Amino acid sequence: MTFDRRTFLRRAGIGVAGAGALAAGITPAVGAQSSIPAGLGGLPGAAAGIPIGTLLDYASGPPSAAAIRAAGHMGAVRYCSNRRPGAEWMSGKPLLRREVDDFRAHGLSMVSCYQYGRAETADWKGGAGGADTHAPVGIRIHREAGGPGRVPMYVAIDDNPTWWQFENQIAPYLERWRHHLGGAGMKLGVYANAPTIDWCRGRNLGEYFWQHDWGSNGRLNPHATIHQLPVKQQVTVGGVVSDLNRVYALDYGQWWPIDPAALAQSALGSQS
Repeated sequence: MTFDRRTFLRRAGIGVAGAGALAAGITPAVGAQSSIPAGLGGLPGAAAGIPIGTLLDYASGPPSAAAIRAAGHMGAVRYCSNRRPGAEWMSGKPLLRREVDDFRAHGLSMVSCYQYGRAETADWKGGAGGADTHAPVGIRIHREAGGPGRVPMYVAIDDNPTWWQFENQIAPYLERWRHHLGGAGMKLGVYANAPTIDWCRGRNLGEYFWQHDWGSNGRLNPHATIHQLPVKQQVTVGGVVSDLNRVYALDYGQWWPIDPAALAQSALGSQS
């Protein structure tokens, strides 16, 4: 299935800056159930310098797709993870199919991420064994919400880790996540600070990078596809307080759920 330029922009949720990139000669064709293929119209992360739009991320809520669209955002990065004990306020966990369908109906894109624990209970502290526990949960929630293959799951390193922690806990954790995601036909994305993104790239861990600023010392990693802005720049949309993220690539790991009606129509067309 291919789309004309206007349909592509609507599906991708791309604003004026992204449209300018397309005008420069980027004319990808995408399927409604998958992200833009790597290398086909992708910008080189934050090295491109100009964000193409914004995404929200939130653990409470969720806000309605109509409110997100009215506020001018492209979509959201959403948790394919359960809420941990003591965090009952995280009513936005886990991502559910009804939210995905609401997004699709309003032309918004979805991005998957995984984070269950934090601080002393951070998921990555379990190393490879931790990934064996968490990855099947994240993949299952992604699938149940309508998530397709060929897209990444951003796996959270929501910390400012040391090199020792990276080598002995984080790298084995991400390597095992990559194994599980690969078996599901998905890709590894990483949510981390600027130095950790560098370390991941040195170990070939991750194809997509979502940067947070804790420990980044004001530096935006040039390979970040998404950048989460500081807490002081949070926004309230549809009554839900959300983090604001700038997007620096046409392919930032976004997806749309498989649309049964569209698949049926495609099958009929192939038989005619």
